[in-house]
Amino acid sequence: MKKATLDTSESLSRKIYDKELKRLHGELVALQEWAKATGAKICVLFEGRDGAGKGGVIKAITERVSPRVFRVVALPAPSEREKSQMYAQRYLPHLPAAGEIVIFDRSWYNRAGVERVMGFCTEAQAEKFLDTISAVERVIIDSGVILLKYWLEVSPEEQTRRIEQRIHDPRKIWKLSPMDLKSYSRWYDYSRARDAMFAASDSAWAPWYVVDSNDKKRARLNVISHLLSKVPYEAPARAKVKLPKRQKPKDYVEPEDVRHHVPAIF
Repeated sequence: MKKATLDTSESLSRKIYDKELKRLHGELVALQEWAKATGAKICVLFEGRDGAGKGGVIKAITERVSPRVFRVVALPAPSEREKSQMYAQRYLPHLPAAGEIVIFDRSWYNRAGVERVMGFCTEAQAEKFLDTISAVERVIIDSGVILLKYWLEVSPEEQTRRIEQRIHDPRKIWKLSPMDLKSYSRWYDYSRARDAMFAASDSAWAPWYVVDSNDKKRARLNVISHLLSKVPYEAPARAKVKLPKRQKPKDYVEPEDVRHHVPAIF
């Protein structure tokens, strides 16, 4: 993959961002076709505080590829049955099969983050999870999965700005829940939980990659570039495509227009 060099001291213009994103989208399509051809299994986790930009990064990755290959997993709160299972168990069925790229919008690390901070699990349960999760990830990787873990790091000031936008922008109010507001007030509890998570699960086989997400556009380009650099893909050779001739209408006649049309108000 050809890498671009951008001046990080200046604000990234929309023109440059769109140009680089278009180039990276082409590489993601090549990655997709390589995964389909080789049966590769890729799993990408995104974690970070509310407002860190996880959704925007995931959208930038997936907007030009096939949802049949790139699957996004964002699980709801666990059911009573799932609460009784081994913690990571509810996530395991969503791991990629051959030719799939699975993206977790929050993952099993919920236990080390929001559940621990907000009291949805005990300290003992959180510690037990952190004691065992690296071994679980080793088993996942040994099964042939390429596992990448990203933490999006946002400053307190930028998080405040983004959450205030959610309050006032009707397009974003769905992103704001009472839980988000409670989480917002516990910045340093989340910092301690993040630090403990890194200390316990930043393993040699599944390291954490931290992304500065204060600049959304740069974060998206940096994550995609890094993801591509961590997978040994090669774009499969493409056969030349030539459009065939359309058939002649022969006796076909368009029917009288009795269909219901959407009003053309724009």
